Amino acid sequence: MATRTLNRLSANLVKALAERGYYADGGGLYFRVSEFGTRLWAFRYTRAGKAREMGLGPYPEVTLKDARELALEARKLLRDDQDPIEQRQARRSAMASERQAAMTFAQCAAAFIAIKEDEWKNAKHGEQWRTTLATYADPVIGKMLVRDVQQAHILKILEPIWTTKTETASRLRGRIENVLDYASARGYRHADNPARWRGHLDKILATPSKVAKVEHHTALDYGHIGAFMVELRRQFSMGARALEFAIITAARSGEVRGANWAEIDLDRAVWTIPEQRMKAGREHRIPLSGFAIDLLRALPRIEGSALLFPNTKGTALSDMTLTAVLRRMGCPVTAHGFRSTFRDWAGETTAYPREVIEHALAHQLKDKAEAAYARGTLFDKRRSLMADWAQFCDTVA
Repeated sequence: MATRTLNRLSANLVKALAERGYYADGGGLYFRVSEFGTRLWAFRYTRAGKAREMGLGPYPEVTLKDARELALEARKLLRDDQDPIEQRQARRSAMASERQAAMTFAQCAAAFIAIKEDEWKNAKHGEQWRTTLATYADPVIGKMLVRDVQQAHILKILEPIWTTKTETASRLRGRIENVLDYASARGYRHADNPARWRGHLDKILATPSKVAKVEHHTALDYGHIGAFMVELRRQFSMGARALEFAIITAARSGEVRGANWAEIDLDRAVWTIPEQRMKAGREHRIPLSGFAIDLLRALPRIEGSALLFPNTKGTALSDMTLTAVLRRMGCPVTAHGFRSTFRDWAGETTAYPREVIEHALAHQLKDKAEAAYARGTLFDKRRSLMADWAQFCDTVA
């Protein structure tokens, strides 16, 4: 060290120093004036035979008193055989790591949704996640560091709606659980997941199925389908044509709204829905009846859009478009309910085997033995079934 005498400088002297050079205060502490007139503090020492210099900050932000305290800490580290510069770098690294790990729940939710959104077949799925989390979770834990979320916070979110909006609350719980699992996997939190159900919240909250009665989609009695189709064909809108197509193909409304001409083979009368658009994640081939082919051939084409049923902007119809058609007709049923109408008609009035009907609805057979037996798609039998269904829909009782 330059001198054994400590505290050689004074506050007034430091304030007046302006000439380039190093000015020793003692104990390795120096006041440095650069060639550009910059003034700062430095601690100089020797470690393993190598001279080192550690900056302590600029003057006057760091006062003489501050600089002496920092130099004293550095000397203590040297006495403990620790390098001051290496220790400071380690602290900064730890602080940077801490800041990186300081993610809020809302930030983690946004990151998780961004990662998973491409996996979700329905584009609206991501929006539903954002809406439910923003509505119910964010007011309680949105701005909290995800590592600090505890069971009390989860219950504060869920309990007010658990018995009144049970289905929403149950889905919300699952979404929160997924976000917290994501946070744990990324190292943002290390505690157990307070939103998990099995062995945890199932001991505190009532089982959802015991609280809320399952509400099925309202369906039209198949005896009235013919008269309904007459009225539907009087509705001159793209939504009405989409609903008509959904009914005679027994397809889900989302599959119809996203259908494009590349999926249609008019010559072979086949609609092939790719696996990424199917609920079960498997390609589904639907035989098209003559009624369905006539409907498709009569559809107007919108330039720049490959969709069968685009809106006026050439993009897909919203999920409320088919519902709006039903409301205008004064029909108190749901678009999805027509799949139940088809199922009831096929099961009660025809001799088609159950597996043929289930394949027509793109349902997974629950009975493993039955599923193994019916490994094919029973396409030819389904073609007859769908032709009979379309004919029935065209007949007024």
